[in-house]
Amino acid sequence: MGSLELLEVVTRELMLFAAVGLLIGGIDDIAVDLLFFARRAWRGFGVGLAHADLPAAPVSRMAIFVPAWQEAAVIGPMLRTLLARLGGDYTVYAVAYANDPATIGAIQDVARDAARVRLVVNPHPGPTTKADNLNRAWAALRADDDAAGTRTRFVVLHDAEDVVHADELRVFDALIGRFDVVQLPVRPLVRQGVRLIAGTYSDSFAESHAKTLVIRAALGASMPLAGVGCAIATDALAAIARARGGAPFDPSSLVEDYEIGLRLSELRFRSAFARVPDGTRRGVVATGEYFPDTLGAAVRQKARWMAGIALAGWDRTGWSARGGVVDAWMRMRDRRALLAMLILAAAYVSAVLYAVVLVAQDVLGAAPRVAVSPPAALLAANVALLGWRMAMRVACTWRVYGAREAAIAPLRFFVGNAIDLAASTLALKRYVATLRGAPPVWDKTEHEFPADVHAG
Repeated sequence: MGSLELLEVVTRELMLFAAVGLLIGGIDDIAVDLLFFARRAWRGFGVGLAHADLPAAPVSRMAIFVPAWQEAAVIGPMLRTLLARLGGDYTVYAVAYANDPATIGAIQDVARDAARVRLVVNPHPGPTTKADNLNRAWAALRADDDAAGTRTRFVVLHDAEDVVHADELRVFDALIGRFDVVQLPVRPLVRQGVRLIAGTYSDSFAESHAKTLVIRAALGASMPLAGVGCAIATDALAAIARARGGAPFDPSSLVEDYEIGLRLSELRFRSAFARVPDGTRRGVVATGEYFPDTLGAAVRQKARWMAGIALAGWDRTGWSARGGVVDAWMRMRDRRALLAMLILAAAYVSAVLYAVVLVAQDVLGAAPRVAVSPPAALLAANVALLGWRMAMRVACTWRVYGAREAAIAPLRFFVGNAIDLAASTLALKRYVATLRGAPPVWDKTEHEFPADVHAG
């Protein structure tokens, strides 16, 4: 076999592998889309809660956990905005490490004027994991409740850079009781001039939190939490703590929010994904925050998600303790990221090799010895599925952000693929390191709090 013929064979096999893989992934995606439309036409979505139905003020006793590591630049304005926007009976447990005096100082500056804010110092040298910090907040809450003879009804999770919605506690107070876990949508904030990388998060969350998680909750599958803008009944957290023989959050996990959502489902606690209108155009009660706007930061964050969900998820959370087919399907979708990147890489490489083959055939005047291209029907199906996928992404972005952002979504689709490809190799490297005994470390990104956020 000559060199050109060998190149033709390699190109054909890679292209066929990519085409079949993309077809399977496309069918998987369109199945979710069709279920979404069918459910919407049949019964609609939501938790039956309109903005007008929200209580005037929350009446439950609540706790808000804010874990922090090197967040001195953002946690002060975040806490002040939270305090100005949220009413009700709550305490904020802001957790910082003993070796992070700048963040401790920023929390103390707010706490001096706000009795609602309670500084909790983690004695472990940071960074450990976010779960370790959350467990410190949980221990402090339990000690406070025991000492005061009070009962906190639920815990709300937030990050140090979050922009909280003024109505979120009203939503949680209305739904906790009907449900044990309530997740609000996350809405990445859009900054002018840095749309290409940060905007990939806007598009992704617009689709996942306006469609995918909605249908996931409607089908009764276990619902992973986003780690922000979610409320968990203290009884549910206490049950997980008892099941684990200690604290509710697993300090050995890189994605404690994802895992605890699955654990709560396995223990038969009821969860809801709540898209509640907030009375504004396109608005729902959601948590806003800036996401990474540089390539390196985006790759590191995506790598942590991939390592924790697509790789560690196989051995840490299994497939479905409840035995449901739908739940196993959704976990498979969560964990297909690295395989999808392998298929995508094969597609790009085969496209380049195909061009090389055509040039070589032309230069050498050689007739093709091997049919390089996959069957036309297979290619046509992939093109159609890609068009559908792009249309869905554009529609979801339009629904949340409007026409201007939707117009950029197709370009950002390919930028997001490039980020995911780069992140996949880093994720694999990190996962192998954990298999060799490396401790999990909180690999956080630098954060920014919006300067133009108003209290109301």
